[in-house]
Amino acid sequence: MNINMEEKKICVIGLGGVGGVVGGALAKKYPHVSFIVRGPRKESIQNKGLNVKSDYMGDFNVMPEKATDVADELGIMDYIFICVKNYSLEQVCKQIAPMVGEKTVVVPIMNGTNPGERTRKYLGKGIVLDSLIYIVSGSEEDFTVVQKGDYASIHIGLKNPAAEEKIEIENVHQLLNATKLDCVVEEDIEAAIWKKYIMNCAFNVITAYYSATTGELRSDPKKLEEFKMLTNEACLVARTMGVKIPDSMEEDNFNRFMNVQPDGATSSLRRDMDACRPNELETFSGYLLELAEQYELNIPTTKQFYSALKSR
Repeated sequence: MNINMEEKKICVIGLGGVGGVVGGALAKKYPHVSFIVRGPRKESIQNKGLNVKSDYMGDFNVMPEKATDVADELGIMDYIFICVKNYSLEQVCKQIAPMVGEKTVVVPIMNGTNPGERTRKYLGKGIVLDSLIYIVSGSEEDFTVVQKGDYASIHIGLKNPAAEEKIEIENVHQLLNATKLDCVVEEDIEAAIWKKYIMNCAFNVITAYYSATTGELRSDPKKLEEFKMLTNEACLVARTMGVKIPDSMEEDNFNRFMNVQPDGATSSLRRDMDACRPNELETFSGYLLELAEQYELNIPTTKQFYSALKSR
């Protein structure tokens, strides 16, 4: 069922690499898009809009309806997209609570396997979808958002959705696909999220460990073998938990790394650790090690990389 999205109130929280692309695409298409954003980034957007340089969507500048760090100013939203780092989720949910009504649809587009579950716990209201994104993007010092490569794909879904939830999944699908973002509805969203998580457990960790790009890693056989081992260990944990990842997951992940990602691609974990900023090491390695211990699994390569990165 098609609905008129032009009158819907939409908010994006977190205007970094992911949120900048998502928020920019939405604000370019729809008139009632607001950003929750803080500090100098807020001032920059208020003064000159959000600047996006995108291989996939082209370059553009947008001015949101509002850019603020006070959720009370915005009122109840129809759609909220949370695009922050994993460690900020609980704080952000408390901040945006005044914007969430019983019918508000919340989409946390974040790393990790459980942001949807945690968002439902923290908010206790609204309709929270599970999601993931495939994108290579980052934010520059002047807050320009840069997206590399010919893809920006958001995947959404819910495990055993009720009738109302199925309608909202389709509405979000319609909302996003009307922009130049690609949106896919997943029948098994858990498996889809784990496929992305497995990629991150290898890619983010090894790029941070070597402070390297995809192209730099591809040229070193030892590093490629380590990438494979990190992938294999994450797959072992997923399968032991009963997640229905493909039998070809290890090969698929390696092929994506070798043939799909741009040479200059790197990870948010690498950028954050190089800059000595708060980071998601616990999301990509610490949490996986916790699961491995719970299921009595040995994942030595992950443990080695985690220990070395933790010591920094």
